[in-house]
Amino acid sequence: MRIHIKKLKIGDVLKTDIFNRQGLHVLAKKTKIRLEDIALLNKHNIKFVDVEGSVEERIAREVFNGTERPLRVKHNYDESIREYQAFFLEAVISGEFDQSKVKWTLMPLLEQLDEQKDVLTLLFSFQKEDETIYNHSLQVGLLSYYIAAWLGYPKSERLEISKAGYLHDIGKSRVPLSIRNRVGQLNDEEEKVLQKHTAAGYQIIRKSLNNDTTALVALQHHEREDGTGYPFGLQKDKIHPYAQIVAVANEFISKTFTPAEQPRRNFSIVLQEIYELGFGKLNEKPVQALIHNLLPNMIGKKVQLSNGHIGEIVLNNPMDFFRPLVKVKEVFIDLSKERNLNIREIIV
Repeated sequence: MRIHIKKLKIGDVLKTDIFNRQGLHVLAKKTKIRLEDIALLNKHNIKFVDVEGSVEERIAREVFNGTERPLRVKHNYDESIREYQAFFLEAVISGEFDQSKVKWTLMPLLEQLDEQKDVLTLLFSFQKEDETIYNHSLQVGLLSYYIAAWLGYPKSERLEISKAGYLHDIGKSRVPLSIRNRVGQLNDEEEKVLQKHTAAGYQIIRKSLNNDTTALVALQHHEREDGTGYPFGLQKDKIHPYAQIVAVANEFISKTFTPAEQPRRNFSIVLQEIYELGFGKLNEKPVQALIHNLLPNMIGKKVQLSNGHIGEIVLNNPMDFFRPLVKVKEVFIDLSKERNLNIREIIV
């Protein structure tokens, strides 16, 4: 399996010998990867390597420490994406979809979320470099479930909020393919066409589910509390609480998505951007719930610093959320004091 070196795990085994561009032998076949090996590969500007094992085996090791649950989660995740694609295409053709499929495909996955506490690893393990609207929508649905749980919603409401997150972009089925799949900046006219997906989603969901709240989330997930969002420029007290949650999940998933062959965005910067949006753009309650519940997940994570060194987060800084204590080999680096350094990315 060919992967980017920034997705290597300690203990991964190289499938082939590794040479740099000058033909110098860097690492041998069957090498069991250590932190120093990742740093060496980076030093030689080697971006991709072949490792032994399948995607499923990696997820088993990363997410659930070798238990049988990850394969079941992976199956349900992939099944949910396939079913989303099916009813998305139904909506393209007819403007509605079979409501029974939504609950049937999403429920098995949601039932397993309560078992998984490491949200970062779960989300990043299932991210796809060739992300589609289907994968994005499912990720937003999953994260919306977690945020609702952190805010204290009962399980019945968490399921409804997750479903609303899952369906928030269904209106894009009515947006021309040339705009929907565009890579790069849209012009003003194209942006206006894309923005119509919120109203289209409202109509599709009402027609398919006859559920006004879920439809309202599709309509409002791009509204912003200062009135700068769309389609109506609503302010804080006019935006449904479910839509406020899904808006935060949507922003986070969008900002952490990494296109193929590009390094992940600086995770600390993503968190800071979300945090800052909580002052006037996004509702502060789901923003704070996201930040305060993701930060504990960072302890123990391997990270690459802005100087290229790879270390491990050992302690969060309560006075500066985004600058924790990091151990690089035997050296402890307090990022709250070393202001010239920051976390470039989390290695998942």
